[in-house]
Amino acid sequence: MDKQISSNSALSTTTPEAFEPQSFDNPAEAVDCLEALYERNTRFLREAFEGLGKSGRPLTRFRACYPQVSIETSSFGHVDSRLSFGYVSAPGVYTTTITRPKLFRHYLKEQLGHLIRNHGVSVVVSESATPIPLHFAFGENAHVEASAAESIDIPLRDLFDAPDITTTDDEIANGSYEPGPGEPSPLAPFTAQRIDYSLARLSHYTATSASHFQNFVLFTNYQFYIDEFCAWARQQMAEGGNGYTAFVEPGNITTLAGADKPENDYSLARLPQMPAYHLKKKGHGGITMVNIGVGPSNAKTITDHIAVLRPHVWLMLGHCAGLRNSQRLGDYVLAHAYMREDHVLDDDLPVWIPLPALAEVQVALQDAVAEVTGYKDYDLKQIMRTGTVATIDNRNWELRDQRGPVKRLSQARAIALDMEAATIAANGFRFRVPYGTLLCVSDKPLHGELKLPGMATAFYRTQVSQHLKIGILALQKLAAMPPEKLHSRKLRSFYETSFQ
Repeated sequence: MDKQISSNSALSTTTPEAFEPQSFDNPAEAVDCLEALYERNTRFLREAFEGLGKSGRPLTRFRACYPQVSIETSSFGHVDSRLSFGYVSAPGVYTTTITRPKLFRHYLKEQLGHLIRNHGVSVVVSESATPIPLHFAFGENAHVEASAAESIDIPLRDLFDAPDITTTDDEIANGSYEPGPGEPSPLAPFTAQRIDYSLARLSHYTATSASHFQNFVLFTNYQFYIDEFCAWARQQMAEGGNGYTAFVEPGNITTLAGADKPENDYSLARLPQMPAYHLKKKGHGGITMVNIGVGPSNAKTITDHIAVLRPHVWLMLGHCAGLRNSQRLGDYVLAHAYMREDHVLDDDLPVWIPLPALAEVQVALQDAVAEVTGYKDYDLKQIMRTGTVATIDNRNWELRDQRGPVKRLSQARAIALDMEAATIAANGFRFRVPYGTLLCVSDKPLHGELKLPGMATAFYRTQVSQHLKIGILALQKLAAMPPEKLHSRKLRSFYETSFQ
C-alpha cells in the first residue's frame, strides 16, 4: 500500500508504506530483511517510472529510501585486541545505509555477525531518510525504454530523486566526517549512494558486472599479462576448474568449469577503458585481474570504485624503470615504501602520510618469488630487490632537466620508478584494503639501457609468464589466511568504522 505525504513542491509525494524497524540477533535473518526491504523500495520506483507512460501527467512525486542497519551499545566492552574490525570503540548509536544487499550478502553477514558477537547486542534494520535515486533503482542490467520518459513533459528530477553528488563523497573513508549533535556515527566506510555510484562506474569502465568481482585483485599496466592470465584461466576451466567455478571476460562472457569455450559466442566490438577478467570461486574467493593501462589517474579511478566491494587485497604487477646500475632487465622489485609524485591523491591523502608495508602481503610475495624462481634466502637477492618505488605522473620525465628528479630519487633511496604503484598503494591505505607491489625491471633509463624491438619481444615472452605465476601464487597464499589476519590494524585510524 502506497502512502502520500505533503511536499513543499506543487506535487505531493507518494512513498511505500512505512516500514516498522526490526531487531535481529541472527546476521543471516538481518540480511534477509535488508534484501526484502531494498527489493520492495526499488520495485516501487521502477513500477512508478514504468507507469508514467500509461497514466498521463503525474499528480505526485515518487520517493523510496535506502534500508539501513544500526546498533546501539552503552558499554566500552573490551573486545579481542587482535581484531582490526568488527567492533565499535565507544558507546553510542552507529548506523549505515545499505544498497544491493544480495550482492553484499556474504560481506554483510560477516560484518553484522562480528558486531553481534563482540558487543552482545541486536542489530536493527529500518528505513533510512536517504532517498534511492531512480537511476540506481534499475540496477546494472536494466533496459529502460526512452519512450516512457518522453511521454511526459515534466523533468524526471521533478518526479524522482536523482543522485546527489554533493553528499556522495569519501568523507568517512578519509577520516574527515564529523556527525552533527545527536546524529549517529557511521558503521561503514561508504554510504549506499556512494556504493551505487561506484557500481555503475565499474560496469562502465570494465564491461563486467560488479557481481563478478572477486576478493583478490591483480592490477597490471600491460595487455601481455592479461593474455597470459586468460590462457591460464581457460586452462583451469578446461581441466574442471581446479577449485574455480567460472571465468568471466569483458561483456560478461562466461566459461564454466569443465567447459572449453564460453556459454555464448558474443564478443565486444571494442574493449572498455580498463577491462576486467574474473576467475571465480564461491564466496568471491577467486581472482580478478584488471588492465588499468598507464598512469596514476587510471589507477586512482579504478581503485576508487573497486574499494566499495571491500576486497581482501589488491596487488600491482607491472613494469618499471630500474634505477640502480646493479639491476638487470627482468629483475623483480618488491616495494617496501613509496615515493609519491603522482599527485592525484594529494587532496585526499597528503604526501606526508607514510604508507606502511604490510607484513602478510610482503611475506606472501617474497615467498612466491622464491617458489616460482627457485632462488632462496640470500640467493634471492640476485633477482629481487626490496626498497622504495617512486611513482610519477610524467611518462617522459627523462626529457626534462633530470637534476631535480634524480636528486630526489637518490635521497629517497628509490630503486624503481613507475606510474601506478604508489597510487594503488595509497588508495589501499586510504580505503583500508591491504596492498602490495611486485614490479619487473623493463628498462634502465638512467643508465642508457633501453629495450630494442627484438629484445622487448623476447623479454615479454619469457618474463611475463613467470611474473604472473608469482602474483597468482601470492594471492593464493593470502586467500588461505583468515580475513581477520589479513586485514591489518596498520590501516586503521583512531576513530574507525566497524565494517572493514
